[in-house]
Amino acid sequence: MTSSEVRPDGQKSTLATWRTRIIAAVAVSAVLIGTYFILAAFIPRWWAQRVADLVSGSFSKGIGWGLVYGLLCTALPLFLMLLAAMIWKRRAGKFIAGAAALLAVILAIPNLMTLSIVLGNNNAAHAGQRILDVDAPAFRGASLVGAIVAAVIFLASVSLIFWRRWRRKHPGKQAVSPTAAPQTPPVAQDT
Repeated sequence: MTSSEVRPDGQKSTLATWRTRIIAAVAVSAVLIGTYFILAAFIPRWWAQRVADLVSGSFSKGIGWGLVYGLLCTALPLFLMLLAAMIWKRRAGKFIAGAAALLAVILAIPNLMTLSIVLGNNNAAHAGQRILDVDAPAFRGASLVGAIVAAVIFLASVSLIFWRRWRRKHPGKQAVSPTAAPQTPPVAQDT
């Protein structure tokens, strides 16, 4: 560090601080980009081989395991993220919410790896697609169906939760049923 980068009070100058931050950001970005390319070449093939070992070329196993992975690896992360959102503002809730969000991301990894095979356009994704076509038939479609079913269950649950909360907070705005309508006595007529 040169003498121009140190202030008279012994602290680093703002320029030196920002230069250090920029160098650190560039280094972290380079590591993340390199990691992405390494994982993009490895993960689709590896995951396709794991699924192929699990399914062993059977349509029924492909459907069964696809539904299990699609349903569980979608529903559990969604409900954990809902839990994290609901307890975020409570006392000591940030730690629990953060742990729930991290667990949700971890539980979603199998679906994300399957998605990297389905939507990927690199050589590893194409190799993964061929592996799944031959050794894990029906897994991708069943995984999609399981994910859709999990999303529908999640949306129904969330709407029920928020509807019940709204009903508790607004008890006077409940709908009156037609059978509970007050009866008016008949009016006597003069004849």
